[in-house]
Amino acid sequence: MSLLQRFFGLKKQPARAALAGAVSVDLFDEEFLRKLQSLSLMSKTSATGMRRGERRSRKKGGGVEFADHRNYVPGDDIRFLDVGVYQRLGKLLLRLFEEEEDLSLYFLIDNSASMGIHDSAKLNQAVKVTAALSYIGLAGLDRVGVCTLSDQLTARLPSTRGKQRMFRILRFLSDIKAEGKTDLGAAVRTFVVQNKRRGLVILLSDLFDPLGFEAGINALRFSKFEPVVLHLSDQRDQGQNLDGDLQIMDVESGTSREVSMTASLKERLVQATKARSTQVARFCGSKGVPYFEVGSEVPFEDVVLAVLRKGGLVR
Repeated sequence: MSLLQRFFGLKKQPARAALAGAVSVDLFDEEFLRKLQSLSLMSKTSATGMRRGERRSRKKGGGVEFADHRNYVPGDDIRFLDVGVYQRLGKLLLRLFEEEEDLSLYFLIDNSASMGIHDSAKLNQAVKVTAALSYIGLAGLDRVGVCTLSDQLTARLPSTRGKQRMFRILRFLSDIKAEGKTDLGAAVRTFVVQNKRRGLVILLSDLFDPLGFEAGINALRFSKFEPVVLHLSDQRDQGQNLDGDLQIMDVESGTSREVSMTASLKERLVQATKARSTQVARFCGSKGVPYFEVGSEVPFEDVVLAVLRKGGLVR
């Protein structure tokens, strides 16, 4: 029996028939779960929680670990005076402590039709990474919520807490199917209205938005959420495996056009793809938003344990 089965009492289910645009969720093996348990999500800002969890925030208060001093002013609680400093220096300084609060962690998964091409490779990667990071969050007593979005908020799993809720998240993830158009701005604004509790938001999307990817990211920033962008990509989007006269179709709008796939056109597609990734990275960098490009061919263990840790999202 796997570690996940022992934790949550999971039973192996018969494999489902493959569906176009549908995800397939692989359960974690015991070795990977051991690695996940050693990680903790890091937020660069404090999260105001209703209950104390295991996350240390930057908010100073009546916690248990010393953080700093400040000058005593009349009316302060004299129990927090640093007697040692007063005996040595004759100064009245108040000891400040770090408060420990739980983090609200949200995953926004783009399930528009473009995420379903190439046998849903990008959507599968997004789901696996979400499952891994959700496990880390739940193990750290954070509140975890998951939403899917296209041109609207298509499904929502309200925030939940505790490792025993992992099975509920896996079931939600296994039902995701890629379909519909993309409008990140409209979908994220709906998310903001429905979720008053601010926190860390991980957006997983290929960012193919005809109205511009910036609107969705800005909607999170302006509403005081802390966004992190995981840009899903697939090398096959560059058309390197296509040749000759073709009719190509936009899977979201249904519009099509005829093209002759030549070597020069392939090179232009490669350069356009690189330029677009650079554009997204520069935008996020200019706004202080952590950005990671995640290829669908990269093992999701490497994404979680290497790419995100290197970037400072997990430790």
